[in-house]
Amino acid sequence: MLNIGLKAEYTVKVEESNTAAAVGSGSLPVFATPALAALAEKTACLCLEGHLDEGCTSVGTVLNIKHTAPTPVGMEVSCSCTLTEVDGRRLVFSATVFDAVGTIGEVYHERFVVKSKSFTEKANARGENLG
Repeated sequence: MLNIGLKAEYTVKVEESNTAAAVGSGSLPVFATPALAALAEKTACLCLEGHLDEGCTSVGTVLNIKHTAPTPVGMEVSCSCTLTEVDGRRLVFSATVFDAVGTIGEVYHERFVVKSKSFTEKANARGENLG
């Protein structure tokens, strides 16, 4: 059952591989905005673990990110995520991302619940049309 208020938290360490310089979103050795987005999506998925029907998963559809402070290599970054709205298959999450100093970002995120098999078949069919 999906209930508003489901929460999860996840932490990553800032390493060279998730810096702006490494992922191409900038030239500095600081936690990348795309890495912040991925952290928020992963944490939202963790909120849903054990709460979706058999054969279902969720896919991300909307991200609105405010990345407000840099985090250097070596520090940890955590995301605290809460399910704030359930509208049929549409799920809305609010996430706060922070390091040891304080908040570094806020994320609004939407996901849709889908049937894994039919979604994958639909995606594969799109690729077959390129032939």
